Amino acid sequence: MIKVFPNFEELNLFAAEKFVEIANKAVEEKNRFTVALAGGSTPKSLYQMLSSGDFKNRIDWTRVFFFFGDERNVSPDSEESNFRMAKENLFTPLQIADENILRWQTEIENAEIIAVNYELTIWKFFDDNDESIVSIDDSDFPRFDLILLGLGADGHTASLFPFTDALNEKEKITNANVVEKLHTTRLTLTFPVINNARNVIFLVKGADKAETLQTILQGKFQPEKYPAQTVKLNDGDLFWLIERQAAQFLK
Repeated sequence: MIKVFPNFEELNLFAAEKFVEIANKAVEEKNRFTVALAGGSTPKSLYQMLSSGDFKNRIDWTRVFFFFGDERNVSPDSEESNFRMAKENLFTPLQIADENILRWQTEIENAEIIAVNYELTIWKFFDDNDESIVSIDDSDFPRFDLILLGLGADGHTASLFPFTDALNEKEKITNANVVEKLHTTRLTLTFPVINNARNVIFLVKGADKAETLQTILQGKFQPEKYPAQTVKLNDGDLFWLIERQAAQFLK
């Protein structure tokens, strides 16, 4: 589904309703809901909406288990931390229990170790809770109920940046991805686990994304240059929720 909204508030309202719908369906079917959160500025408003007003009372938050699609290799207390943003705007207002939050342990500092540890954390959760694990090309991947994604003006999503090694990972579910243009290493889930999700929601706003978005959705397939083009779910629902300015070049 590709849906364009006249403003960011209406986009967030639709996203919040879809979040509630997917969460409650998962809780009804399995007694729990697994979601991998996006970082950055775009989903912040969604988290604030979910943790206030009517929305906060429409989900049994004790049944929700939070993961992160990517993370910066910084302290959990850093202003750049995706975990800190989610904590301030979602976890603390909703009083989410620590055991329901499964994050990248960035206090370790070594990115490779953080990535390996997070992969083990995810596998342990899915194994212990009898969550679905799907075999693809002889490799097993966990199946999240929902993964939230953003889009960068360069076409990256999560921390899967153009022309980086993580784009070609076929077996592991996490990666310590060296991003030379940013002079850093980012921590990210990989495309096999993203594409194995039951639902993926892109949240896209801003005129600076418009040209790239048009190419991703309607242009030539160039996944090394525009990594978000690789998001094609194996057996799930993909939602592109786009604010009007970001959609201005779509045909």
